[in-house]
Amino acid sequence: MSEIGILLVDDHPVVREGYRRLLERQPGYRVVAEAETASDAYRAYKAMKPTLVIMDLSLPGPSGLEGVRHIRQWDSRARILVFTMHQGAAYALKAFEAGASGYVTKSSVPEELVRSVAIVARGGQAVSADIAQELAAERLSGKRSPLDELGPREVEVLQLVASGMATEAIAKALNLSPKTIQNYHYGIKAKLGARNDAHLVWLAIAAGLIRPSGLPDNA
Repeated sequence: MSEIGILLVDDHPVVREGYRRLLERQPGYRVVAEAETASDAYRAYKAMKPTLVIMDLSLPGPSGLEGVRHIRQWDSRARILVFTMHQGAAYALKAFEAGASGYVTKSSVPEELVRSVAIVARGGQAVSADIAQELAAERLSGKRSPLDELGPREVEVLQLVASGMATEAIAKALNLSPKTIQNYHYGIKAKLGARNDAHLVWLAIAAGLIRPSGLPDNA
């Protein structure tokens, strides 16, 4: 296979440096660009046209889900491997719905990331062992996550609302109108049966969208 050019998206420079060293020790792997936000990732992808993207989900502003969706809208053949701390099966499914080709958790061994990069670069789909077990367990149990009722964009809005962002800030981050964000907000409440925003926060925590430490002060 020819050289695999990688766009590495993570908001921590030290973390990116560690992943760069890991990946570039592999024959034919080269990190051709880095980005800290979903918007920067989109611009870097258009400029560099890498073989694949390694995308974190927890980014400043719009999450990696938005980054995945935006890149795939511009290039439907884009190969994107999500590499994140989020271990829930529901979140993995939303990433695939948004257009990801793989999902690996940061608790995985380094070899898992390297293996998944090779699979996604060849046009395949990859999941880390822990996510594969989560998906299998969820299917066998028949349990449904609250996120099952939401589309990827709604998950994005829910995450930002639950993180305490105001409607205007969310609208600016996602390049949408405040009215559109309000409509999403009300629709999400209706779909989830949430009584108020505090209830939305707890649902977001249960789904793994935010950490308890991310609770707004008044929640």
